Amino acid sequence: MSSLAMHNLRPAKGAKNYPKRVGRGNASGKGTTAGRGGKGQTARTGGRNKLKLLGMRHLILATPKLRGFQSQYAKSAVIDLDRLNENFSGGQSVNPRSLREKGLIPATARGVKILANGKLQKRLTVSGCRVSAVAKEKILAAGGEIKA
Repeated sequence: MSSLAMHNLRPAKGAKNYPKRVGRGNASGKGTTAGRGGKGQTARTGGRNKLKLLGMRHLILATPKLRGFQSQYAKSAVIDLDRLNENFSGGQSVNPRSLREKGLIPATARGVKILANGKLQKRLTVSGCRVSAVAKEKILAAGGEIKA
């Protein structure tokens, strides 16, 4: 019976991956051509460009090209007055948090701008949002207010 000691511990079978030993004599089974087939370009080092292999090539060709200019500044979410009119009752306050809770702007939006499309018939208090000049006039005309 063997005892458990440091000198007779071995890794579990299959736990270690050994590199394939090629070109170490014909008796090994991977001698002479070392698994590279016959002669010619592909038997030489650098004989074939690996990126041009079909799988990778297809992947590269299928990747869309990013053309043009991409602004580094995040675009603010845009919302129209008619959407505010539909989703808010009179006297409520409109701010980025309330717009997010009602699902009117995405959670990732950085900043909100209110535009003047549509009519506003309710008194709303707008805060924390940028407002276009015409939208500002319409909000104030409806009896609402805009806080900075």
